[in-house]
Amino acid sequence: MIDIFEVALNAKNAYLKTMNLNAEIKNQALIAIAKKIEENKNAIFEANNEDLKSAQIMLQEGKINQATFNRLKINENKINDLITGLNDLIKLEDPVNKVLWQEELDDDLILKKIATPIGVIGVIFEARPDCFIQIASLLIKSGNCGILKGGSEANNTNSLFAILVNNALEEINYPKNAINLIYSRDDIKKMLELDEYINLIIPRGSNALVKFIKENTKIPVLGHASGICHIFIDESAEYKNVKNIVIDAKTQYPSACNAVETILIHKHWQHLECLKKDLIEAKIEVVENPQNFAHEYSDTILSIKIVDSLDDAIEHINKYGSGHTDSILSDNQENIEKFMNLVDSACVFSNCSTRFSDGFRFGFGAEVGISTNKTHARGPVGLEGLTIYKYKLFGKNQIVAPYAQGEKKFKHKFL
Repeated sequence: MIDIFEVALNAKNAYLKTMNLNAEIKNQALIAIAKKIEENKNAIFEANNEDLKSAQIMLQEGKINQATFNRLKINENKINDLITGLNDLIKLEDPVNKVLWQEELDDDLILKKIATPIGVIGVIFEARPDCFIQIASLLIKSGNCGILKGGSEANNTNSLFAILVNNALEEINYPKNAINLIYSRDDIKKMLELDEYINLIIPRGSNALVKFIKENTKIPVLGHASGICHIFIDESAEYKNVKNIVIDAKTQYPSACNAVETILIHKHWQHLECLKKDLIEAKIEVVENPQNFAHEYSDTILSIKIVDSLDDAIEHINKYGSGHTDSILSDNQENIEKFMNLVDSACVFSNCSTRFSDGFRFGFGAEVGISTNKTHARGPVGLEGLTIYKYKLFGKNQIVAPYAQGEKKFKHKFL
């Protein structure tokens, strides 16, 4: 049985060592993890098959849905993606100890704002076991330590990934207890009480999960409760482009949080019937004017609403959207600018699919999650979102008294 207090305490102690590791050591860790995954991929497939067997029974009993089952599978392509993601992350600049800005307060009194890791981060994710590697690698590169909890339906795969990661870290003498795996819901409840040791919680999963986390901890929570994404079709949008983008945004990965859920169509756009026909041919169920526009389908189901104007579309999105990702399809630059300025979401696009809202596609290497918060990190949370900052003041024996008494004045000159 896991002692969560001991796990958190050990992770905190590990963080005091990882927070100042140089880029070379962190990259060595990622190289070692990639090697372990490549060398043990057959064992990974075997562990994953055990999870899939159990999940198939859960699917038949209605305990999980098809989308959850689909996310569980680890195949050759996912292994290749994980290794590619690790190699891409190695190439990225170390986010820690970067000078964000510096200011000359006075002669020989220099203030610097420096990027630092956050600390111990608890990440709770559902279904997708490949998330374990993505999250662990981001935590390592950013100098953080982690306590990870995956979905119980992927316990075998997650357990093996945890073993491989920690074996890789041990081989290069990386600080022990930097990456930890816990298993039960009871473990989560206990973890949420440890605000003295855990600095941030990132939940990746259902609305119910995120709501539970937020209501049961004093630890700051970073994440999104839902992905109710919109596409607004302006009256000037060309049909061919609209068709391709909407179908991609709904069908490319219907259960993803950045898949479109609602299409808003300007009343003067002339191709509605053609679009509905093509959506049905693409095996998308079209729901016109549903009773609940704040519903996330996570399936090949799409709500459609006719709006009178761009302003009405913006008002609808800001009322019913989840602040995740919303896109406008238009040839009117003025309307594009207005939409992108007034839609209050973490990611706002023009003339492209909502599915681009992703850490890997943004060039972040990977993501630990999507944040709809308005705190230090918003949108896909990659390396930068896993850092905070501290202020370092470099002086030469100065004291405050002369400034307080008016004998000296600050320069406050940005360098």
